[in-house]
Amino acid sequence: MKLRTAVLPFLLLVSVSLWAASYPEPKPADFVVRGFQFKSGESLPEIKLHYYTLGTPQKDASGKVTNAVLVLHGTTGSARQFLNDHFAGVLFGPGQLLDASKCFIVLPDNIGHGESTKPSDGLHLKFPHYEYDDMVELQYRLLTQALGVNHLRLVMGTSMGGMHSWLWAERHPDFIDAALPLASEPVEIAGRNRMMRRMIMDDIRNSPDFNNGDYTQQPHGLAAALQVLLIMTSAPVRMQREFPTREQADQSLENFIAGHMKTTDANDMLYAFDASRNYNPEPELGKITAPLTAINSADDTINPPELKILDQDIQRVKKGEYVLLPITDQTRGHGTHSWPAIWQSYLAELLKRSER
Repeated sequence: MKLRTAVLPFLLLVSVSLWAASYPEPKPADFVVRGFQFKSGESLPEIKLHYYTLGTPQKDASGKVTNAVLVLHGTTGSARQFLNDHFAGVLFGPGQLLDASKCFIVLPDNIGHGESTKPSDGLHLKFPHYEYDDMVELQYRLLTQALGVNHLRLVMGTSMGGMHSWLWAERHPDFIDAALPLASEPVEIAGRNRMMRRMIMDDIRNSPDFNNGDYTQQPHGLAAALQVLLIMTSAPVRMQREFPTREQADQSLENFIAGHMKTTDANDMLYAFDASRNYNPEPELGKITAPLTAINSADDTINPPELKILDQDIQRVKKGEYVLLPITDQTRGHGTHSWPAIWQSYLAELLKRSER
């Protein structure tokens, strides 16, 4: 149990592109889960889970998979958010920490996200009200039933994926060797975090043209919801530096809203944020037995360090460490989770201390 305030090395000031390396072409596939029952009591006859894999699973003499890594995306995101130079290019290339020639990397689109089954496919508000426990169960079925993975070397995730990583460490302690939750906390979503999420949901639901989810074009309230999302996920120091004039700030906001209005569905966004309603691993943190390193950034609006939640909760995790990254020119607020050049040294330490 350890709390650490990170000191970023000078090398992090070097352009992230210098770390980027080629990585194998991800292989897309779909897995169909039939007759799934949600915690809400609702069900679907079938659910399509879209996913990508890199690498090949390896097994020891007993048949246990030894090199599988599960990487989980954030709210409204998808597996594709990791397939770029600043994430995959830093972690999945030759000689890197999660070298895909040695690791079997699994990147799922969670239910309600990406190319997996979601409300916008046609059910709209008749779609089952999934929650994080349902999402983790579907991830488990993907691994065990579709891919034959009976053990994980590492589970890691960003934001919502970080919260899923806490749940994995609790629910399946013998299934994993290590956990790396990024930009998340193991506590019920309350306070300002809950209020911001409620604002997003209310902006969508209360839009006059929402039409109970059966709109013919994206409702106007989606733009207001996206404005809240921008505040949640941004960092003031970085934004002041990048948009130092009124004109630049206005143009950036307009571009953000216009771009996301084209790629975001209001029902999908509503369900994605509502899914966090029952999340609360805090009471059972003592069940976590695998080495775990939680990493947050000091400029994260969603998980501000002054709450000192992780400072206290990490003490209940037997092999837990908490790293708080200081604000630098490299950090990006909540979005720091997607730039491993900033935090990969702590992943390296976790992999080392979780070796078996």
